[in-house]
Amino acid sequence: MVGDFAHMSMAKRLAHSVPQRYHPRVAMNLRLTEEETEALRRRAEQEGRSMQEVARTAIGEYVSDRPARLRAAIDQVRTEDAELLARLAR
Repeated sequence: MVGDFAHMSMAKRLAHSVPQRYHPRVAMNLRLTEEETEALRRRAEQEGRSMQEVARTAIGEYVSDRPARLRAAIDQVRTEDAELLARLAR
């Protein structure tokens, strides 16, 4: 068995020695300020979710293309409905 892993890097050997159920997620430590921690705690309590769930959702939204799609949609409305928006602004 040892000979089978001799040609592998340490990372690959570790990957083979850790049960597959532990591979889907990566663990990390996130250091927050007291203010950030309190804000995260409040939001989690408001939503009835864990702080981890709220943080993962926020990260997912941050790295998604949602903001770009939202800006594109807003620009489209501004262009297509410019006359209506101008009348409503009066």
